[in-house]
Amino acid sequence: MTNTEAFDAVQIISIKRDKGTLTPEQIDWTIDAYTRGVIAEEQMAALNMAILLNGMDRAEISRWTSAMIASGERMDFSSLTKPDGGRKATSDKHSTGGVGDKITLPLAPLVAVFGVAVPQLSGRGLGHTGGTLDKLEAIPGWRANLSNDEIMAQLQDVGAVICAAGSGLAPADKKLYALRDVTGTVEAIPLIASSIMSKKIAEGTGSLVLDVKVGSGAFMKDEARARELAETMVALGKDAGVHTVALMTDMSTPLGLTAGNAIEVEESVEVLAGGGPEDVVELTVRLAEEMLAGAGIHDADPAAALKDGRAMDVWNRMIEAQGGDPRAALPVAKESEVVYAPADGVLVELDALSVGVAAWRLGAGRARKEDQVQAGAGVRMHAKPGALVRAGEPLMTLLTDTPGKFERAKEALQDAVVIAPEGSRPAHQLIIDRIA
Repeated sequence: MTNTEAFDAVQIISIKRDKGTLTPEQIDWTIDAYTRGVIAEEQMAALNMAILLNGMDRAEISRWTSAMIASGERMDFSSLTKPDGGRKATSDKHSTGGVGDKITLPLAPLVAVFGVAVPQLSGRGLGHTGGTLDKLEAIPGWRANLSNDEIMAQLQDVGAVICAAGSGLAPADKKLYALRDVTGTVEAIPLIASSIMSKKIAEGTGSLVLDVKVGSGAFMKDEARARELAETMVALGKDAGVHTVALMTDMSTPLGLTAGNAIEVEESVEVLAGGGPEDVVELTVRLAEEMLAGAGIHDADPAAALKDGRAMDVWNRMIEAQGGDPRAALPVAKESEVVYAPADGVLVELDALSVGVAAWRLGAGRARKEDQVQAGAGVRMHAKPGALVRAGEPLMTLLTDTPGKFERAKEALQDAVVIAPEGSRPAHQLIIDRIA
C-alpha cells in the first residue's frame, strides 16, 4: 500500500464490522481500489461478509451503486429518434430469474410495437435458472454479441434488441460478483441490489421495470426478503433518476409449460402468435403495460398487439437483425422420457425448483460458466396447477441428447408434484404486489 491512497482496506472493513456507516469518499475509494487491485481479494471478501451481516443504509447502497457504474462506461440512447424527429423513449425489464421465465422474448418486441426502444441486455443461465441468451442461441444463426454501434442501429431501426451486455458496463460488478459467489455473500441484499442496478443504470435506459421472483424456483424464496430487495432496487433507480417500478411475482411453480432453451423459444413464438399459456401471456402483458407507462404511454393495448401479429412482426425483424432465421426449425432433443401422474385428482403443486433442477440435469443449464448447454434439452409440462389429472396420464416429458441424464433428472422430480382430491384449488397468485 502506497502513501498516496486516501484510505486503507482494514480501516474500511473495521467500520462495517463495527456497524458503522461509510462516507461517500470511502465508498468511492473502495470500489476504485478494488478494481485497481489495491484491495486484495481476501480483504474485499471480509468487507462483503461485514455488509452481509450488518447491512448498509440507503445512502451507502446508492453511493456503492454509483461507484460501480463509474468503474466503466455508460450507454447513451439520447440520439434515438421517432419518425416525427422527437426523442425515442427507452424502457427495460430485469427479472431476478426463475424456471420457465421466457418473458423477455415476447416482451421486448411487444413494447417496441408502440415506438419505445427496448435495450434488453441479458445474461446466461447458471444452475437451475435459465438464461435468455441461451434460449435465443437455439435459433440458427442468432448471435448474442453486438457492438455498441450495432445495438444503437438496431434500436433505431427495429426498436428492440436482446443481446449480451458488453464488458465495459460496471466492470467492478463482474469482479465483485465472482468473489461473492465463492465466499457465501451472494445473498447480501445491498450487494445484490447494487449489482443488478449498476448494470441497468449504466445501460442508460430511461425507465425500468423489475420482475422480482418469489418462491422455490426463485433466488429469493422468502416474500419478506424479496420485498426488501424490490424496495431497495426501486429506491436505487429513483436515486439515479430512472423511473423504476417492481412487480413481485410467483415462482413457486414454473412459468408456462416449458423449461429449457429451444422449447421456451417455441412457446414464446406461440405467445407472439396470439396463443400460449395464460400465465406467460398475463405476465408479458402486465410488464409491457408497466414499461410503456414508464415511457409515458398510457393508452396502449399490448394484448391486442399480441393478437393481431404486430409483436410477431417486430420479433421476426429483431431475430433477423442479429443473424437469426426466425422461420428455421429449432433443435429437437434426440431422446425423451415421459413422467406419468401418480394419482387421480387436482394438480395443486408443481414445484419450480424441482423442475428447474431436472431441466438443468438434462443439459438445459450449466453448473459452471464454461459449460455448454443442450439447445433441445429440458422439461415439457402437460398440466399446470389447477388441472384435473388421471393416474397414468403424461404429466411431463423429459428431453435430452444424453439418455444417461434421465435418472438424475427423475430424482429431482420425486417430490415435485402434489395431487389433491377433486375440488381442491391451488393457492398461487401470479402477481403478488407492485412496488413503486
